[in-house]
Amino acid sequence: MERDQTYKPTPTAPVVRLMVLETDLPHPDTYSERGSFGQILHNHFSLAGRAHHPPLGVETEQIFVVTEQGGRMPSAQEFDTFDGLLITGSVYDAHGENPWILQLLSLLKELWTQRPDFHFVGICFGHQLLARLLGGEVAPAPSRDWELGHSRIELTPTGQRIFRTLDDYIHLHQMHQDQVVRAPTAGSAAGLLSADTEVLVWGRSEHTAVQGLYIPNRLFTTQAHLAFDEDMVKRQIQIRVDSGGIQDLEHADRAAETAYLEHDGVEVAKAVLRLFVFDDDEYTGGDRKTS
Repeated sequence: MERDQTYKPTPTAPVVRLMVLETDLPHPDTYSERGSFGQILHNHFSLAGRAHHPPLGVETEQIFVVTEQGGRMPSAQEFDTFDGLLITGSVYDAHGENPWILQLLSLLKELWTQRPDFHFVGICFGHQLLARLLGGEVAPAPSRDWELGHSRIELTPTGQRIFRTLDDYIHLHQMHQDQVVRAPTAGSAAGLLSADTEVLVWGRSEHTAVQGLYIPNRLFTTQAHLAFDEDMVKRQIQIRVDSGGIQDLEHADRAAETAYLEHDGVEVAKAVLRLFVFDDDEYTGGDRKTS
């Protein structure tokens, strides 16, 4: 169990307990410096919890679930003491039929059905997989190109509200070719959503119309990576270049050159944490991003 060692919550301060399902391994240099993707996200969310008003505590546990690479798929009972789960990004296709992906979808469906109080968070691959769970369509971008590096995301009114910002955009780092090409709806969810549930899109970019999904008190996803830093961006691009996934080397070089730019990953993580403890409460001030 990972715990935030620097923040000591008061007896009344909320603590979010999150199971991180790791669906990929970071670059070896990143792993040696910062640990697994789950450990990186734990540290990022701990920072966001300390920066939130009021402060929030964070506890996480991580499980690597890619069984074909030596991981294991947890049982639904292992989530009993957690408030929610987070699915990381991955080099795998969320629309794929790999046995472990199908097993993970089955687990998610079981948790969604049995735990109406449970919260679901997805990043990149995780965003796409949760969209697939609810009947959305995931496929390569129609243009077949990649969205890479520092990216401006235009916010919908939903995005402005959940990020507590007056701005109409945020910036995050991207690393994907696949995308959610059709957002899920209550009708597509095959009974997993009530008929009056609205699956909200919180942002879009020129490349990707569905940058994130939101259901109050239940679901938050983001296509972009909220915890990537400069070194991680450059290394993850290089992994995809070396594997042949990215073939436009000029595009890759231009994206790598944006890796140093600041982004809004902490603000996004704060919004994720509010999914668990405040969520759709009326905004009363003190934690608003204005630029």
